[in-house]
Amino acid sequence: MKLFIIVNEDRFFLSHRKEIALAAQKAGWDVTVVCKDTGRWQEVKALGLKVLELPINPTGMNLLQELRTWWFLFTLYIKNRDAVVHHVGLKNILWGGLAAKLTGVRGVLNAVSGLGAIFSGDKMGMTAKGILAMMKFANRRKRVKVIFQNQEDRNLFLRHGVVTEDQAEFIKGSGVNLNEFKYVPEPESETLKVVFSARMVKEKGVIEVIEAAESLRKEYEGRVEFWLCGRLAVNADAVPHEELERRCDGKYIKWLDFQKDIKSILEQCHIMAFPSYYREGLPKSLIDACAVGRPIVTTNSIGCKDAVDDNVNGFLVPARDSEALAEKIRVLLEDGDLRKRMGRASRTKAEREFAIEKVIEKHLRIYNELRN
Repeated sequence: MKLFIIVNEDRFFLSHRKEIALAAQKAGWDVTVVCKDTGRWQEVKALGLKVLELPINPTGMNLLQELRTWWFLFTLYIKNRDAVVHHVGLKNILWGGLAAKLTGVRGVLNAVSGLGAIFSGDKMGMTAKGILAMMKFANRRKRVKVIFQNQEDRNLFLRHGVVTEDQAEFIKGSGVNLNEFKYVPEPESETLKVVFSARMVKEKGVIEVIEAAESLRKEYEGRVEFWLCGRLAVNADAVPHEELERRCDGKYIKWLDFQKDIKSILEQCHIMAFPSYYREGLPKSLIDACAVGRPIVTTNSIGCKDAVDDNVNGFLVPARDSEALAEKIRVLLEDGDLRKRMGRASRTKAEREFAIEKVIEKHLRIYNELRN
């Protein structure tokens, strides 16, 4: 049977869904990845997977572009009514869910990998309410499952009637290959490295990392480096290229742009700092940092807090608080034994909660339920 996995971009598929797709293919599914080509399609094709170009603006709100995305999925599903479709991310869930509802495609799996800026405030606006209403309509059919990565998102959807208890599934994050991301003791280096890994978006906490680094500069310049790893973004909350160039001196604070081999970066670093206040699912960067065995400083925010047991494998700090972030980074910089102890606790947490085998097993079970 055909399985379509719809994700925004090829690079997201490779970092977050590749192992699931390969396991499904091995289990006998005819897998097609539907995504935007950012230059890494050949890597997807080299895995033996089929690929279709998804016309999508991942961060835009242009009505014509949105209708084009919906129409593409609608026509795809008309031709493949007996398929199972797996939508990843809010926009794909919205348009793909409506297309699946109207075409009667066989089975639908929606993966809520974070609700983002629209749902980040204390009060829900009209746009968020409208999105929930449209998803509620789309989900009122047979053979629909929705995966949540944190309980807050699950509870929100249940409270608004977007899903039923029978439709809701919980899988804690996208998983990590523990054989690939092995535990590596922190490097014996005179220069300690603090890494941040995410798109250069304000709500991901990049400005707070820079502010924390600046507050620590007098104490640690020459002995510590802050590495910012992530591509530029194009949405309204993006950090402009000019600002990054101005605030990163290339020595103490370095912007390294997108890093394809994030595992190597984590192995070279000593601390992961990720002060996001974006409404995350469960950030892959934190799961990967756990697997390699790094202490983490992140926010006590939805999604982020699920990767850290406070004072065990890292610290939780308030959102938008660069002073609190700096203080916890200072604690870890000053105490090598604590860093190593927390790093080992991160690896233990990864083995207990984030192993890719568990994630794959649950996905294959859901796929099989949706085709029966």
